Amino acid sequence: MITLNINGRDTQVDADPSTPILWALRDNLNMTGTKFGCGMALCGACTVHLDGQAIRSCITPISSVGAQKITTIEAMENDQVGKAVQAAWVRHDVPQCGYCQSGQVMSATALLRTNKAPSDADIDGAMSGNICRCGTYQRIRAAIKDAAKTLA
Repeated sequence: MITLNINGRDTQVDADPSTPILWALRDNLNMTGTKFGCGMALCGACTVHLDGQAIRSCITPISSVGAQKITTIEAMENDQVGKAVQAAWVRHDVPQCGYCQSGQVMSATALLRTNKAPSDADIDGAMSGNICRCGTYQRIRAAIKDAAKTLA
């Protein structure tokens, strides 16, 4: 058993230490908001926060987490920045198929925690590891700027 702090709660996970965070969340804990995309940290669908930093959970083993805190999309509704990002996503009608959106929201939230007024280049840099097959990148950028204004 490995203890992980997930969304502010210590949680016991009965999994091999080499198990990626993604699979511990989805398979062991039934937390399906974090999505599997590529399994190689290339698409960003599996993005979660590890001590506030956006990371790819598909390649990060649970053994590497230690006492760090994992935050998932399920916790964003109770987070001021996450809530602002989600509200902006709705106002700008960002999702199409929606598959990548939890990863997009997690990356945008991590950006806005460290940069309250991101430029287009800042947004592009922070979001570059998140692929949207539907091509909603302009709406994503507009929603991030909107969320930043809301939080200002």
